[in-house]
Amino acid sequence: MADPSSYRPKPGQIPDSPGVYKFRDEHHRVIYVGKAKSLRPRLSSYFQDLANLHPRTRTMVTTAASVEWTVVSTEVEALQLEYSWIKEFDPRFNVKYRDDKSYPSLAVTLNEEFPRVQVMRGPKKKGVRYFGPYGHAWAIRETVDLMLRVFPVRTCSAGVFKRSAQIGRPCLLGYIGKCSAPCVGRVTPEEHRELAEEFCDFMAGRTGTYIRRLEQQMREAAEEMEYEKAGRLRDDIEALRRALEKNAVVFNDATDADLIAVAEDELEAAVQIFHVRGGRVRGQRGWVTDKVEAVDTAGLVEHALQQLYGEEKGDAVPKEVLVPALPEQETAVAAWLAERRGSNVSLRIPQRGDKKDLMATVQRNAQQTLILHKTKRASDLTTRSRALEEIAEALDLDSAPLRIECYDISHLQGDDVVASMVVFEDGLARKSEYRRFQIKSFEGQDDVRSMHEVITRRFRRYLSEKEQTGEWTEQDAPAPDASTEPESPAGDDGRPKRFAYPPQLLVVDGGQPQVAAAQRALDELGIDDIAICGLAKRLEEVWLPGDDDPVVLPRSSEGLYLLQRVRDEAHRFAITYQRAKRAKRFKAGPLDAVPGLGETRKQALIKHFGSVKKLKQATIDQICDVPGIGRKTAETVAAALAQAAPAAPAVNTATGEIMEDDGGSTHEQ
Repeated sequence: MADPSSYRPKPGQIPDSPGVYKFRDEHHRVIYVGKAKSLRPRLSSYFQDLANLHPRTRTMVTTAASVEWTVVSTEVEALQLEYSWIKEFDPRFNVKYRDDKSYPSLAVTLNEEFPRVQVMRGPKKKGVRYFGPYGHAWAIRETVDLMLRVFPVRTCSAGVFKRSAQIGRPCLLGYIGKCSAPCVGRVTPEEHRELAEEFCDFMAGRTGTYIRRLEQQMREAAEEMEYEKAGRLRDDIEALRRALEKNAVVFNDATDADLIAVAEDELEAAVQIFHVRGGRVRGQRGWVTDKVEAVDTAGLVEHALQQLYGEEKGDAVPKEVLVPALPEQETAVAAWLAERRGSNVSLRIPQRGDKKDLMATVQRNAQQTLILHKTKRASDLTTRSRALEEIAEALDLDSAPLRIECYDISHLQGDDVVASMVVFEDGLARKSEYRRFQIKSFEGQDDVRSMHEVITRRFRRYLSEKEQTGEWTEQDAPAPDASTEPESPAGDDGRPKRFAYPPQLLVVDGGQPQVAAAQRALDELGIDDIAICGLAKRLEEVWLPGDDDPVVLPRSSEGLYLLQRVRDEAHRFAITYQRAKRAKRFKAGPLDAVPGLGETRKQALIKHFGSVKKLKQATIDQICDVPGIGRKTAETVAAALAQAAPAAPAVNTATGEIMEDDGGSTHEQ
């Protein structure tokens, strides 16, 4: 690890102008490339106290051994040079989207004498017109097959084309009318190129004018009694309409736009792009990236724009680019896009209407992509084994923690304080052993005290269940979404001992205070063979009991990824329980406060009177008429209803706004 002060340039040496800078390691490899509209303050920010830097930035500057910069005239030039250097040097600390070369595009090789329509993958080539990308190659072939009836452009390879020219006979497509057979001179090169350009125009969205022209030609042919020609034109129109139906209509006008959405967590991000041309979704692609550098949504959008349009020019850059967040240097990025296109490009966040609705769809696709990526990554046995080994090594454990338990506290402004316990065995969630807790020893908000109580209760039960089966309680009940898989070992009565297995690693959601509370609880119970750590969400730091400094796992560590998944699952489960309790509290009625009145008799009262309002108006004698209700119970019910006041709406103390009773968002304090 290098000391940044050893290579820090003097402030007077750094120019106060736009530029691009490179950090290099001791082997002179470029490890990070960045840009700035003013180099002096940007570079100076890297050489402050290491404790004030983001962990990823701290790792980068301590890995580097030198820094250099290049001055440019404008922010647009800085953006262009940054993209070029990232592509050239592939720096390890820059965000790099995993290239989606598996996504096929429909390509028209306008750079050839006889343009060819084909499926293409990989980097784009100069002089080739691209449409898409598509999700599957077969989708391209179906579209092309329909359109060749109207635009019989060459689709054969160079070898087939040359062979047909030598023997003087076209291939099968030429005989069935799906190729104009330029190989044998049925059309001139100029006529064939015109067909290819019409094909491109149609694919680019200029469809209405062409179909109307064909319809006019069909009517004219029918009027002149050229019925065969009219029939062919009718079939051509139908084929084009079927091709259009394969692309969803999203806008009524001929909008050309790309919509970019980002789904992210602390470690990874997924980007989805929908390409809309002529008001229709013409293609879709997606990337996933590790968040190697300290980057927010706006930064991820800027990197996506660079990768998406860095090699593009002309119509490949649409008139409008819709994003979830504007880049920090919005003006420079918009100018760079306009330069790539050759005309103005609108870069904005959709605020209303169809475009906002479609952006929500793109966002859902990005979220699903991220979830699928994480699921695939988590299901790999080799990856899970490596993750457990990395955790054991980082925390100095004797062996890999095959059973991990994680605890999280959740509440809403100090009300309905609950906790969750989730279990991962061999790197996979074991939902049958999830547990949930109500905080019972005190009222109000105190995460540290709550954590101490939960750990104490859980491991007191562990010690007890070594010898006997514990009692079932509502607050320690199995999760509603847990499986019904039986747990073991079982007690003498056949009931499973639910807390009999100790974890090798206990994880708490939080930093030093929560870790210290968990350790204190175990010490008080005399348990000294369970490792403890905490995962602080903001910086993804791992805290150990008694340590003043956190353990920072490598950014690419599978161990860190597994700890994050465990922590996030505990957080999700705690919030789910907290919301359920809150909703139940909001829905509670005045009859719930009547002691000794069970659900059956409550339902009987409501059924008899029709509503609580009418029940309030009833006399004690009328209440006694309900089957199962005695006079003493009737008096208790009447007294409870008389004292019940109308429920006041919940109010957000921060904003003063009335909150809807919908089990809305709950945040962790």
